Amino acid sequence: MYEPIRTPSVHSTLAGAAPDFPHRSREEELDIQLAGHLAALLTATDELRAVAPSADLDTAAERLTAEVSRLRRGRTPARASAPRSAGPDVAALHRRAHALAGRALVVAASRADTAAAILAAERMDAHAEASGPRALASR
Repeated sequence: MYEPIRTPSVHSTLAGAAPDFPHRSREEELDIQLAGHLAALLTATDELRAVAPSADLDTAAERLTAEVSRLRRGRTPARASAPRSAGPDVAALHRRAHALAGRALVVAASRADTAAAILAAERMDAHAEASGPRALASR
């Protein structure tokens, strides 16, 4: 009634055969994801530094750069040189940075990376305070 399958499945892997595509472990995937979230937070921090410079943002940018470099095995992240829009809303930038720090915190916690989790939590607190408690609560 049915014709038998004549070719081997492309989805099967044989025990001794090497796969023809790269595999990454869960830890490597989480490293990549965490580095991406922290790099995005670094970009938002650089945009804030361009609009409203402060020593806290300078320190945060240095710490974020170090964390991203660590996760990317020594490769330094790209840095934002100027804000994207002509007149950026500082409160909106803080809200975006708060959201990015929250995403980084979730991944750092699932990866059990204490240093990155502490940094992300500190940045969440700083951006929540800077944007005002009502601005984040109403979202």
